[in-house]
Formats: sequence, C-alpha cells, structure tokens
Amino acid sequence: MLAVYADSFASSPDDPLTGLVVGERPDPVAPDGWTTVTVKAAALNHHDLWSLRGVGLKAEALPMILGCDAAGYDEDGNEVVVHAVVSDPDWTGDETLDPRRSLLSERYQGTLAEQVVVPRRNVVPKPASMSFEEAACLPTAWLTAYRMLFTQGGLTPGETVLVQGAGGGVATALIALARAGGLRVLATSRDEAKRAKALELGAHEVFESGARLPVKVDAVMETVGRATWTHSVRALRPGGRIVISGTTSGPNVDDAELTRIFFTQLSVIGSTMGTRGELAALVNLLDSTGLRPVIDRVLPLEQARDGFAAMAAGDVFGKVVFTR
Repeated sequence: MLAVYADSFASSPDDPLTGLVVGERPDPVAPDGWTTVTVKAAALNHHDLWSLRGVGLKAEALPMILGCDAAGYDEDGNEVVVHAVVSDPDWTGDETLDPRRSLLSERYQGTLAEQVVVPRRNVVPKPASMSFEEAACLPTAWLTAYRMLFTQGGLTPGETVLVQGAGGGVATALIALARAGGLRVLATSRDEAKRAKALELGAHEVFESGARLPVKVDAVMETVGRATWTHSVRALRPGGRIVISGTTSGPNVDDAELTRIFFTQLSVIGSTMGTRGELAALVNLLDSTGLRPVIDRVLPLEQARDGFAAMAAGDVFGKVVFTR
C-alpha cells in the first residue's frame, strides 16, 4: 500500500524532511481486538515533523508510517474517525493519563497510508454531515483544543481567553471552539495576514505577538512555549490559568516568571490530546453546530512531501489534509 513514512531521522533539525519517504509499505494485519480502517483522509500535525527529527520516535521502530489523524471506513463499511491515543488494554479511565499510552506513529504504524489498524475502541462514528477531510482534522489538533478549553481549562461562557500563535492547527481550533463556546477570544500572531484570518475565524480582537492587551484574561491557551511564555503569564488576571499543550518555539524559557505565578496565584495546567469520549463529544458538537475545521490545503497522498514542506516553513493557516 502507499504510505508516508520515516525511514531515518533528520541530520539537521532545520531540515526535517531528509528521512521522509512516500512509497510502498506492507498492508497492515489487525491483531485480535483491532480493526482495519481504510483511510479516506488523513491530516498532518507538527507531531509528524518532530517524529522526523527523532523526537518521541525510537530508531528501532523505523521505518514508521507517520500520522495520527484519519477518517475512513471500518471493516463493516461504517464511516469512522480514528482516535489516536492507544492505551494499555488493561487501563481504565482517562487514557491520556495511562503511563504506557502512545500515539499512532510512535509504537504503532500511523495513518498516512491507505490503511491503518487500531484498537476497536479507537473508532468514533463519523456523522454524515461532515466530510472525510473535515473529520480527519479532529483527532489531534481539534481534540487537543477541546480538552484545553473545556476539560483542563474549565472555561465557561463569558470568560476571556487568549490564544497565542494564531495560525497553527491547534490555535485555529482553539479560536473557533472558544467562540462557539461563548468565550471572548483574543489572539496573537507575528503575521498580519494570520491575524486577519483569526478575526474571520471568530477572534474578537487580535494583536501582534507580545503586545500589551487591553484587559487581563481569565485563561491563556499556550502552544508556542519559549517565545510567548512571559507574555502569557503577564496577560493573566490574578487567579488565572495557563493551559499548555505544546512548545513549538522550544521548551526552555529564560525567565519562568515564578514570582508572578505564586504572587498572583496563577495555575499552570498541562494538557495532552484527549479521550475517546471527548473526541465523540467534539464530533457531536461540530455535527450539531455546523462548525467546521479550517483546512489550509488538501493534497493527494502522493504529494505529501509538499504538505510537510509547507508546515515546516510555517506557510499554513489551519490543517493540511491528504486524501486517497
């Protein structure tokens, strides 16, 4: 079958595509308790670029088919969305807390292929109202955003949220979901065009990265890390919270603002992916409201390298989706 996979790790972090291959891989075989999904659409994530750099992926696992997100048909012909978090079979409760969990494309082959095998419990029905391309955007970026806002962040209608770094898949999902959830949404970006698109997506106000805000916010959704951390801390009202799910600009900060954090009693909350139940709730939310993911471009799987290159260059607003 055709697949997009990591054959080796990048020799330089600045050139992550050196180990990327678009070619043939063996058809997968589903073990007991798993099912084979015929992939109609699969979405790209920053996780895939990090995998090509060797982050979260071990050399002995290569070659590894990349991709966490997919929508397609299960073995019975049902339209489904794939949940990317694979937990231990004996684990009960929130699978994101399972210390032995992994994402597809870490220990198990990923979704950027004609077929993928997943545990039977890892498929969620896809509503007919949603295209395969739209549904494929949900399992990583949109699920991460949903959990950040409403589970970990505990945000409620009327509160004010700041989304740092408008443009990426999680950030665009955060803006859209926050607006749909009745929040006042502020967003930042270094890029004027991305700020304009954030307004179109639902942000009430947009600002240059690091700009002084007109109000203190109840919560900051942080996916950027080092480049925005100080601004995120200083943007919060006393008692506010930062929910962090990524560090695309780097995990280390020169000044963690610990004094401000304890003196103003801020909360720093980690958030990783989401549960199957949260994915089902997200799918139902989009089905009932008509809200849809922002898709930057749709490419055939054969042209996956072009999509990877665009993401690596930061030349995207919303999701990159591959189809078969």
